[in-house]
This record gives sequence, structure tokens and C-alpha cells, in this order.
Amino acid sequence: MSKLMTSRISQKTAGRDSNAQLKREINAVYALLANMLGADKLILKAGKLEALTLIRSRTIEERVLGLQRIVYENPALDQPPSLEELPLALQELYDELADQIARRAVEESLERKVAEKMQEKHEEYILEVKRQLIKEQGGSENPQTLKKYARLEKMRSVKLNSSAMEILRPAVLSEIVGQEAAVQALMAKLASPYPQHMIIYGPPGVGKTTAARLALEAAKSMRQSVFAAQAPFVEVDGTTLRWDPRETTNPLLGSVHDPIYQGAKRDLVDGGVPEPKPGLVTEAHGGILFIDEIGELDIHLQSKLLKVLEDKKVQFDSAYYDPSDSHVPQYIRKLFDEGAPADFVLIGATTRLPEDINPALRSRCTAVFFEPLTPADVEKIVTEAAQKLKVQLADGVARIISDYTTEGRQAVNLVADAFGLALLRKAHTAENGAVLIERELVLESLRAGRYISNAPQKNAAGELSGKVFGLGVSGYLGGVLEIEAVAFPARQQGKGVLRFNETAGSMARDSVFNAAAVIRRLTGDDLQNFDLHVNVIGGGRIDGPSAGLAVVVALLSAIKGWPVAQQVAVTGEVSLQGHVRPVGGISEKIYGARLAGIPIVIVPLENKDNIPALPGGVTVVPVATVDEALPYLFGGREKEIAGREA
Repeated sequence: MSKLMTSRISQKTAGRDSNAQLKREINAVYALLANMLGADKLILKAGKLEALTLIRSRTIEERVLGLQRIVYENPALDQPPSLEELPLALQELYDELADQIARRAVEESLERKVAEKMQEKHEEYILEVKRQLIKEQGGSENPQTLKKYARLEKMRSVKLNSSAMEILRPAVLSEIVGQEAAVQALMAKLASPYPQHMIIYGPPGVGKTTAARLALEAAKSMRQSVFAAQAPFVEVDGTTLRWDPRETTNPLLGSVHDPIYQGAKRDLVDGGVPEPKPGLVTEAHGGILFIDEIGELDIHLQSKLLKVLEDKKVQFDSAYYDPSDSHVPQYIRKLFDEGAPADFVLIGATTRLPEDINPALRSRCTAVFFEPLTPADVEKIVTEAAQKLKVQLADGVARIISDYTTEGRQAVNLVADAFGLALLRKAHTAENGAVLIERELVLESLRAGRYISNAPQKNAAGELSGKVFGLGVSGYLGGVLEIEAVAFPARQQGKGVLRFNETAGSMARDSVFNAAAVIRRLTGDDLQNFDLHVNVIGGGRIDGPSAGLAVVVALLSAIKGWPVAQQVAVTGEVSLQGHVRPVGGISEKIYGARLAGIPIVIVPLENKDNIPALPGGVTVVPVATVDEALPYLFGGREKEIAGREA
């Protein structure tokens, strides 16, 4: 009895051990599958194969059936293996799993090798495909570029009010003050069916650039004009343009970006194709190219610009260009073969004198001269600026500004400065509620800007011995020179001393020597019998012979004791025979006399055609000889000379 019980217990224990071993193997298989597929995918796959219930069963046979459906991917299997068949069924599952694992390892290995080969052989191709995809999708954007783009858009949405210069700048040609003749000449050259290249000469701040821009707009509306409605106005400053001897860059004429340079496009670099970059002359095609301060333009660029003016196109050249290369785009081929069009009208502006401009450039351009602004012109500009700013000027404000500047730009800036001060100080308003710009505000703006009176008024009344007003010119502005002389009897007869301030220059010395000869011829007096001192008050420099007549008058007054009329200013070179020869800068000198409040100006007779048609305020007297000028200066006392000669 005891042996039988012991045998049964042993059998039960062996069965339990066998079942436990099978469960461990089945669990290992499930773990392997979960590792291969992933736990989630294993559950999902079991659900599709109707094995989810089986793998969760407590029966070993059903769990094995569930494994079979998953491994063999066959939901039609419906008979679970018997307990005796379990070892064989598990062994078959092991073999199938081993095949699948081996197959997967081979596939992964092949995929890695294929990927490596493609990376080695087709990396550049893949990059090009990516670039193409980026282009098709709208550009190479990333979070950083998009952030910067958003910042730019935000900045564009923030706008300050218009600057004072934008508001006060003339909007039509009729608003340009004091340049009626120059504007008419400008329009005559642009509105013609055959427009001309031109250079505008004149002092700064008188409206040269604005006039050129507005003249083009006006010419577009004229039937005979050759300018289309979309004709461009391209503006550039000559001081910013420099010639590059390597010719890798030339913003004025254009340049060629060869493939070795980064400036060429990527698709052209890969094909070794050079890319021409047209310049401002091509951008101005069909319109106007305006070069401010053209006198400062690099001399090499001036020479190349002259060639463009003749050919009306720009030629490009490159050692990399191959006309037989089929990969060259049509537009590049056309630029190299035919050049870039550059048919435009050149307008240059300069504050230099004509003789300071390249003669070759000057010969191809007609000249237009802008005059310095008179005090009346400046006052008109100030008044119109006040109207545009909707402010009211106190009495005398416009006159004060005209005393301190001859530039329209400076004048409107002073109005804007005083307007700002009025707002800052919360100054009084006029009866109509407008801001009132008072005299004190303007004077404070002048002091802040360190302005100096432009042309102080001369005491042009009465008579003074040994003092005469001469006229000079600097650039486009005329001025009054005060020349004085004093004479004493020489200590020894015939050994007089002549002195004058050396800062006046060598031309002043020549004028004094010529004057000595003329005075001796007129009066018989030898200047060697006098100790003479000639002085140009203020240390003014005489750059030409135009002070000859003034020196003669000053010396003659000093040795004869004749007072000189102070309401007269003179200019002109004096020859040894006493003729008054022509000089330059007549318009500017008359303008300077007007600023100084001198009502009578004596000029050489040969300059009578150069006398401008100025408003009243100055009487211009042309003379041919010294004798003709003396009555206006000495008031009849010179008749003593005539009596002596008779």
C-alpha cells in the first residue's frame, strides 16, 4: 500500500515539473516575440489573428495554439496540440522563429549596406534633390529665419512721422525758388525729342537734385518727350563709387561673377558658367542716371562711363565664358554676346567750377548753372516752409534766417529747429491757434548750430580816403573785399617803400605794381616818392587780377587825399595803358555786392553780356578805362587829372 502511494506521488511530482518546464518555455517564446515585435504590436497582431484569448488562457495547449497562430500567421489553426504533442509543437515553433530571426538579421544587414552605399555614391545627388524640394516648397526656411522675418515685418509696421525734409522738399518745379532760368534750361534739354546729357553747376542746397527729379516727372507728361511713364530716375553719389582694378565688383557699370566667386548662383557654379551682374547704368535704361558730386567720381570710372555714353550699352567679358557651352542660359549668352542695354540721359551735379571737371566729360554734357539764393529767395523759402508746417512766423524771422544762410536746405532746417524748440518750450501760439516761431527761438537755433552771418552789411554811405570796396568770388559765392591804402612822403626822394599784406597773394603784388604805372601815367606822380602801405582788411586772398581797379583807386585816393564814395564797389583788371579788362565771376560778384548792401557796381565793359537780369537794388556800370570809372568814385575831383593832361 505504501509503495503504491509513493509511486503515485512521484508521478504527480514529475507531471508538475514537466508542466512548469513547458510554461517557462512558452513564456520565453512570448518574451522573444515581444522583443522582436514590441509588446504593443504583439497584442495588436494577436488580435488580428484571433489569438488574443488563447495567449491569455490558463491552459498550456491553448497558449501554444495561440503561439502557432502568431508565428505562422494563420488564424485557421483551431486544434491545440495534445499534451504529448507539445514538445514537438514547441520545437517546430523554435525552428520557425530561428528562420525569421535569421531572415530579419540578413535583411537589416543588407539595408545597412545599401544605405551606406547610397550615402557614399549619391550624397551630392540627395542634397541637390533636397535643394530642389526646398525651392518648390517656398525657400530654405527654418525657425531662425522665420523669426527674423517676423521681426522685420514687425519693424515695418512701426512708422514715425515724415521727416521735416520730406514735408518741406519741393513737390513741383514751381516750388523751386530762385532758379527760374536754370529750371527752364533743364526742361528745355529734357523735354526735347533729343534729350541731352548735362552737368548742373551750383552751390550746395539750392535744389539741383530735386530739380532734376521733378524735371523728369514733368517731361513724362509732354507729348514730344521720349521718356515713358515708367522711366526710372536712378540717383547715386559720385563720392561713393570707386573703381576696382580687379573688376570683381562695379556697382555703376556692372561686373561678372565668375564661378570661383561666391557671388555666382549655385546652379551656375556647378556648371562653371560666369554670371554678368548689370549695374546702375542698365538700371537707368530708358530714364535718367543722376550722379551727385560727379566731379568726385573716380577718373577711371569717368573714362569707362564715357564709353557707355557712346555705345549705349555695357560689354561683359570673362575667361570662363564658353559660347559653345550648351549649358549657358540664354540671358547670360545674350549679355555676353550683345551687352546690357544702357541708353539713358546722364545728369551730373557738382559744386565744383567747370574748369575742375574732366574736359572729356564736360565736352559731352551741356551746362546748366544754378545761382546762389538771394536773401529774398531765402525769405520766400522760409515763408513757404512755415506754411507747409502750418506755423506762423513772427515779424523779421525770415529776414534773420536769410542773413545767416544762402542755402535753401539750411533755411528749412532752421525753420524746423525753431518749430521743435517752440513745441518743447510750449511757446505762445498765434491768434489762429498755430505755433508761433518767435525771433528768440530762431536766434537760439542759430547759436546752437554755430551759424555765422553770411554777408555782413557794409557801411556803404559817405566818403572815406584811401578805402575802396573790391569784389571777389569763392566758388559760386561772391563777396566784398575792403581794400585800404595809406601814403606818406618818402624820407628820401625816390626811395619810397611799398608794403602790403603778403596773405593777399602774388596777384595782389602784381596789381599794386600795375597800379603804380597807371597812376604815374594819369597824374605824373612817381610812387617811389611815397611810403605806401596797401592792406586787404580781414586777410582776404586775391586769386586773380580782378582787384587791379580797386588798388588803383585806393592808391590814388591815398596819395591825392581824395575821398572815395563808399556806395560803390569795383572789379576789373587794369592794363598798363589804363584799360579795364574783363574778369570772371561777374554774376557772383554782383550778388555779393547786393548782400553787402552796396548799390553801385562798376564792371569791365567787355563783361556787359555777363551781367545777370537781377531784381532792383543794384546799379551796374560798365566801363572801358580807368578814366571812365573815376567820376563814380571821386565825385568830380578827378577833373584835376583831366586839367593836368590838357
